[in-house]
Amino acid sequence: MLTTIMGWVSITILLLAALRLQITAEQPLLLSLICASGLLIMRKAIRTGKFSWAVGFVIIAVLFNPVVPIVGSGSDLWLVNWIALAMFLWAIVSLNTGRRLTVQSITNAIPRRESL
Repeated sequence: MLTTIMGWVSITILLLAALRLQITAEQPLLLSLICASGLLIMRKAIRTGKFSWAVGFVIIAVLFNPVVPIVGSGSDLWLVNWIALAMFLWAIVSLNTGRRLTVQSITNAIPRRESL
């Protein structure tokens, strides 16, 4: 759930940046949100076995890291914003995994009691 929420937050931020709207007031916070979302989705991609996409989200996390920002919301690297936006959209749609049943619910679907 957290990964999905963070993904949608990142999609919103990247869409605003790709459309070249002014969102530079809190740029370190926005970059850290995108970086954290990239790491969360990377973890989800590893869990589902999509390792090439995990590498892509590591690259996104490195590009949008708040310590040494490589990609900003400026007009110089808008193509990277569009690519990251497409990747986050793909991740929200494609990496959704259904709820998993617990072991107890699988093995003990109908609890039965027998008298001695």
